[in-house]
Amino acid sequence: MKTETKILFTDLDGTLLNDQKQISEGNLAAIRQALDLGHKVVISTGRALASAKKQAETLGLTMPGCYIIAFNGACIYDSYEQKVVFSQTIPMEYVCHLFEAAHSHGIHIQTYDDTQVVTETENEDLYEYCRNTSMDYKIVPSIREALTTDPYKVLAVDYQHHEPLIQFQKDISGWAQGKIDGYFSCDSLLEIIAPGISKGNAILRLCEQLQIPLEHTISAGDADNDISMLQTTPVSVVMKNADSHMHTYATYITEHDNNHDGVAEAIYKFMI
Repeated sequence: MKTETKILFTDLDGTLLNDQKQISEGNLAAIRQALDLGHKVVISTGRALASAKKQAETLGLTMPGCYIIAFNGACIYDSYEQKVVFSQTIPMEYVCHLFEAAHSHGIHIQTYDDTQVVTETENEDLYEYCRNTSMDYKIVPSIREALTTDPYKVLAVDYQHHEPLIQFQKDISGWAQGKIDGYFSCDSLLEIIAPGISKGNAILRLCEQLQIPLEHTISAGDADNDISMLQTTPVSVVMKNADSHMHTYATYITEHDNNHDGVAEAIYKFMI
């Protein structure tokens, strides 16, 4: 039996969660076995902290040593102590520019406060996002006036077409240089965060804090915002359901997809 403490960093959507945005009994059972053996499981997601915390509570990941990497690495949260241990936000000046640019492109854009989605427009993309993430939302006349602190992340959303988001990203690329980074977590979601922020860098920060060697780490993901995470850990598990280009970042590709306990497969193979 493997006795060294290992730590799994797992994405949520398309990885730990099935297509109905639920956690299967098979994945739950495997996670609980890993925790019972003294290993650690860290949710590592592009989602807002408020949404990730709900999943952590469902998993029982609220004991000492349980953490959440949220907003693609812009926030690291200690689930047991219930406090943020690392944060990097986007200056409000940049947030306002992004909102204005998105509005001019006819693209839905949103950000977050501590508990909910905050945006200036109400539409179907907003409704679908909130259904998928179990989050509430607030419509405000002005982002600048509504937020009291700089946010961790801005998100451009289009569930119907990918090309407008590609064009939006291209059109702001000159302005964005050195100010923000952007990448896709899926075709519908363009994630915008501070420069240098990534799931991979968050793993390095957390492992240093927990004094867990990188050689004892495992990551599991399926999308572009998982690439830095997969490149950081020596064992990088990519879901069978991931786009084929993601398989190049894998040391192991699951035989089962996210709808059939792919994360449990990884846990049984590499942790217990």
